[in-house]
Amino acid sequence: MFELSILVPEDAVETVCDALLALDALSVSVEDALADTEQEQARFGEPGMPIEGVAWNQSRIKALFPTEAAAAEAQRLLLPQDFFADCLLESLAVVPDQDWVRLTQSQFDPVAITDSFWVVPTWHEVPAQARHHIRLDPGLAFGTGTHPTTRMCLEWICEQSQPAQRAVDYGCGSGILAIAASKMGVVQVDAVDIDPAAVTSTQANAAANHVNLHAVGLPDQAQGRYDWVIANILASPLKVLAPLLCQLMAPGGQMILAGILSRQVEEIQHAYSPWVQLSVAKSRDGWVLMTATRSA
Repeated sequence: MFELSILVPEDAVETVCDALLALDALSVSVEDALADTEQEQARFGEPGMPIEGVAWNQSRIKALFPTEAAAAEAQRLLLPQDFFADCLLESLAVVPDQDWVRLTQSQFDPVAITDSFWVVPTWHEVPAQARHHIRLDPGLAFGTGTHPTTRMCLEWICEQSQPAQRAVDYGCGSGILAIAASKMGVVQVDAVDIDPAAVTSTQANAAANHVNLHAVGLPDQAQGRYDWVIANILASPLKVLAPLLCQLMAPGGQMILAGILSRQVEEIQHAYSPWVQLSVAKSRDGWVLMTATRSA
């Protein structure tokens, strides 16, 4: 493969990315051209930081092409375009062949959620101290146990002394939270997501972990009332889903919400206030886990 590297001002990033994809780039990535310098800028609402823009003042775009000829042709077609006037072609370089599978695997080690509950990639041995574990590999759907929001949800599940009778993982991604709930003793677990790829991933991961989930599918599979309503999504959809998620709670049931930045706590509390009173149960790296109990 061949990589085309271009310095692009902020206002041209989106246009150049679209043009590269139209020119059959295999992938396009954007990074801060001033990263690791005093001029580096926080972007995209990193935890604890406000959202300041959609790109960097000076961005570096890297586009991969299958052949040198394809990359050179893209370069030739971009140069005369008006939107490319303030851009600078840095390089066109070959990308060495690598064992990408092995390289990816080397970045993921077993994750200790508690001393006795671990998330273990399939290429690793299960640690001796793991009384409970989930076998899970990085894939298309979000949720491998490494992100703070997922870890906080897993910790909460492991900390409960009395497992629920019914639980729903709403926005299940990889299915990791539904699988954990089942392994920790919840009698009936449903897992739903709007993304068919997430549904497929959850079904495969549940089977690989010898877990029998009650229902896995699109959101209409979430039916009845649940003792635990778990949703690890993002703040915006959580606000939209507030009436529905609260309706799914059984009397005395518990709600567990994640995917929320510390600065978003009040707006989430306000969205849910007609039904339940949410509070911050855990926080980590700028993210929070919020919980509430529905009155009996």
